Amino acid sequence: MRLQLNSREREFQERAADWLSDNVPTADRPPSGPAMVDFDRAWQRRQYDGGWAGVSWPSEFGGAGLSLTEQILWYEQCARFDAPEPGVFNIALGHAGPTLIVEGSEAQKHDHLGPILRGEEIWAQGFSEPGAGSDLASLRMRAVRDGDDLVVNGSKIWTTKASVSDWQELLVRTDPEAARHHGLSFLIVALDTPGIEVRPITTMDGDTPFAEVFYDDVRIPLANVVGRLGDGWKVAMTTLGLERGTMTLGMVIRLLKLIDQVRELAATRVDRRGRAMLANDEVAAAIADIESEGVALYALALAFVSEVVRTGKAGPKGSMVRPFYAELSQRVKRLGADLLDREGLTVDGSAAAAEFVPSYLYSFAHTIGTGTSEVQRNVIAQRVLGLPRG
Repeated sequence: MRLQLNSREREFQERAADWLSDNVPTADRPPSGPAMVDFDRAWQRRQYDGGWAGVSWPSEFGGAGLSLTEQILWYEQCARFDAPEPGVFNIALGHAGPTLIVEGSEAQKHDHLGPILRGEEIWAQGFSEPGAGSDLASLRMRAVRDGDDLVVNGSKIWTTKASVSDWQELLVRTDPEAARHHGLSFLIVALDTPGIEVRPITTMDGDTPFAEVFYDDVRIPLANVVGRLGDGWKVAMTTLGLERGTMTLGMVIRLLKLIDQVRELAATRVDRRGRAMLANDEVAAAIADIESEGVALYALALAFVSEVVRTGKAGPKGSMVRPFYAELSQRVKRLGADLLDREGLTVDGSAAAAEFVPSYLYSFAHTIGTGTSEVQRNVIAQRVLGLPRG
């Protein structure tokens, strides 16, 4: 892992800072609805027009064709300037597009990578089922070949961004006689295809980031299979490796900034005796803990990305980054909400309440999505440490 920037990278960092200082939207992102989607599309398009979309994506498909180091520098500058997060493009940019770069056909790359970067395609992830969440290999959604199509029946749940998406990455079982990890296929699905019904799920923070999706004789062209029929587990592991590792890096960088905000909150708020909360030994110790863990998490994430640069693939060590991030994120946001005292019981009060309370409520999903923390630890034990199955 190289921690010093070379002259090219320093120049990139300066250009990124200059562009962001002039282009970060001054208006707040709408919390929901069509206005939120329009805001995210406009911000993604502005980045594309400025040459900043897909920093490490291939240039032939609209990316900048730069290194993962420069992608990290871009994430850091976005956090520094409070640039909007990807929002509804999180799935498209975080792992749908990168998965197609690694596993997709030339036609699939041509059809989707440019539109994703231009803010024209929002993607959803269709992996989990009512009986197959973290145990992804137990999924039962069937896809039966009929000529040049696959006919899909079944349902998915906790489908991220489905209610606002144009496309979906869908994992189905195409060979029910094969072993659990075999006979799966990874499909690209247009969500306006006849036979698809999307039912949004409202979470406890009041948002609808997930949905149930039902498929009734949905016909999907064989040309939309990523990889080959039966290669779905391999492709899905590429997706999850990206989601658990490199995609998490941008989230880690923003979490470090949130830790700084927690310290600032503790320094500016007072307790019932009029003392700054940071003067309380327990509060100071709790902040010191999350700050030190944040530094360690960032180092771990950089080490993982460095391995991706060396090997060209996202391996199982991404499972070391994700649970560390998920659990630290929960503690950081809980501490921020606790510092608000009674004000932390509502999102309608101060700006601090609007920042910490919804994010704390949503943070419970972090230790479930992409595989529970328990599943991640099993991956670490078996695939990183080489321990036997218990």
